[in-house]
Formats: sequence, C-alpha cells, structure tokens
Amino acid sequence: MTSSASRSLSGLKILVIDDSKTIRRTAETLLSKEGCQVFTAIDGFDALSKIADHQPDLIFVDIMMPRLDGYETCSLIKHNKTFKETPVIMLSSKDGLFDRARGRIVGSEQYLTKPFTKDELLGAISNQIN
Repeated sequence: MTSSASRSLSGLKILVIDDSKTIRRTAETLLSKEGCQVFTAIDGFDALSKIADHQPDLIFVDIMMPRLDGYETCSLIKHNKTFKETPVIMLSSKDGLFDRARGRIVGSEQYLTKPFTKDELLGAISNQIN
C-alpha cells in the first residue's frame, strides 16, 4: 500500500459492526494506525444509534449477528435518506455466491471474507472512497 493511499484514509470515520470482539478489535487496531476514527458496535441495534451519533464515512457490517443481522442492518441504513449514500461493506466468514448476491440486494457496496488481511481491509476502503 502506498503512503498516498494511507494518507487518504486519515480522518475517515469508520463504523465496524460485528458481534466478534476479535474482529472489532482487529479492525479498530488496523484502521486506527491508518489515522481513521473507528467506532464499533456489537450488533445492528447498537449500530443504529452510533450511525446517527457519529455519521460514519464507511460502515463494515458482519452478516451473522444476533437480534438484527447484517442484511437487515444494511437495508435499514440504505433506506435512510441521510445515510443511503454511505458505503456499506459486508463481512462474513462464508464466501458464498448467495451471500454476496443477498448483500448486493440490500445495497452493500462490497463483500469481505473473514478473516481479512490488512491489505484487504484497506483496499476495500480505498475502493469506496476513491
């Protein structure tokens, strides 16, 4: 990753929604090092208030979560006129065609398979903001 790509991430507000503490912590650590402001949420309900409070530039959302799953969460974000333009990247441990298609249907811009590498994570962000 070039230094110019890293610079462009500085100051970005990113929300990571995942019920896995490990994934939240990993993403937060990697993104904070790039200068991003990172917020985390444990599920879709937790995320909705944080989206309103922090107005993130980009959102990562896990598909498999209790209460409100990633598809439902993404759909709610995309149906909100204030946040419908906010890029949503789905996170999943499954790399299936059906999951990718369903993610597209609810409006997600991209799909990232867990576990992800630093380059995959940063590349996904660069794809959405450039």
